[in-house]
Amino acid sequence: MVVSRTGYTGEKMAFELFVHPDKASELFRVLMDVGVPLGLKPIGLGARDSLRIEAGLPLYGHEMGAGSGKLNEKRDLGVAEAGFGFYVKTYKPWFIGRDTYIEREGIRWGVVVRFRFGEKGIRMAHNGDPVLDKRGRVVGYVTSCAVDSEGLLTGQAFVSFKNAAEGSEIFIYQSAPDKPGKAPAALSLGDISTLPTPAKVISRFMK
Repeated sequence: MVVSRTGYTGEKMAFELFVHPDKASELFRVLMDVGVPLGLKPIGLGARDSLRIEAGLPLYGHEMGAGSGKLNEKRDLGVAEAGFGFYVKTYKPWFIGRDTYIEREGIRWGVVVRFRFGEKGIRMAHNGDPVLDKRGRVVGYVTSCAVDSEGLLTGQAFVSFKNAAEGSEIFIYQSAPDKPGKAPAALSLGDISTLPTPAKVISRFMK
């Protein structure tokens, strides 16, 4: 077994255990036998998503790499789009891909941010949901969202630089309908229309 300090949770101390598939179930049972009396509990991918999103960590196909969304955009987020461009040192020798990286930076229009809804009990945002500015213009799309430790929905989204500053107000069109409903002028008393929900851009990484 390999034990690695690469825990994908945002905690200061976290580990990943790499074990042969044939031994995985045995290791799990041993860990539970020893750990449950100490408070150990098994969790699934939903909890992992809450932890990594709250910490601002990316997931391939969401905040990095290729993916698909509802906006018919060609999505291929690189390290800079994901918010980790400060790790790229273009001055280093033998930089395979330097020219391509610099070219991409010249046309990049946005970056991944974290956002948070201000109240509980609202609809979950999903990967690909449109992000709007206060004038109703689409300025990006949601990449991930989950419930944080305080019970509020926190997410990540790729948005234009103009809307990426901490404290910016954005509007998330959760579960935007694929087919248009009634036109606003055709609405009657008692009809329900889906509206975007306000959210605020917060610090890119958990402080």
